[in-house]
Amino acid sequence: MARFKDREKAILLRKEGMSYSQIKKNLKLSKSTLSLWLRDYPLSKQRIRELRDLNEKRIERFRMTFKKKKEVKLKEIYKSQKKLILPFSDKELFLSGLLLYWGEGVKSRMNEVSVSNNDPSVIRFFLYWLNRILKIPKDKIKVYLHLYNNMDITKEKEYWSKALKIPLSQFTKPYIKNTSNIRINHKGAFGHGTCNIRIFNTLLAEKILMSLKVISDWCNKKMMRV
Repeated sequence: MARFKDREKAILLRKEGMSYSQIKKNLKLSKSTLSLWLRDYPLSKQRIRELRDLNEKRIERFRMTFKKKKEVKLKEIYKSQKKLILPFSDKELFLSGLLLYWGEGVKSRMNEVSVSNNDPSVIRFFLYWLNRILKIPKDKIKVYLHLYNNMDITKEKEYWSKALKIPLSQFTKPYIKNTSNIRINHKGAFGHGTCNIRIFNTLLAEKILMSLKVISDWCNKKMMRV
């Protein structure tokens, strides 16, 4: 008897224009059962379109709600990390710059200090580190760009000049790659080529490389004890 009533309710809901998923949610029935009971009660094409549009809107609302929740969560994490990290002491800044150089800097030449990256924020931090911590004037710095042959070279030089607040007179002739940047996977990239900052200063290079050796030796000793 209960089975018959469920079938009658399912048919009634179907006639009202409900989808299998909606009826399943209402009556707690399996989709296979509904398929059997309702095979003679198809929805009109118009109703199918309405349900599809409704489903897409519901999915979009869910995405937007999830996105907003994620943004709120990340803002809270940002606030807590900002409170934990800032302000930097000069020693912490010095170490931060060294670690950046350890990962991104040229370590094979004792007469040159050089870092390359496609993120303007990374290059700006390196410039700040050079000027604030190592007391290198901005006018001693050279900028060398790696660009692609389908880029507007003049515009890209102007972009980096503005982003770094360094005059074009300090830019050397860029290296142009023959490969088009359209064929390169730029996931996570910034789309303006790669910027290389160079200072030819033997004493500075030696200071940085020996500082990195101090950190490397310390790490190696610590790992030997683990």
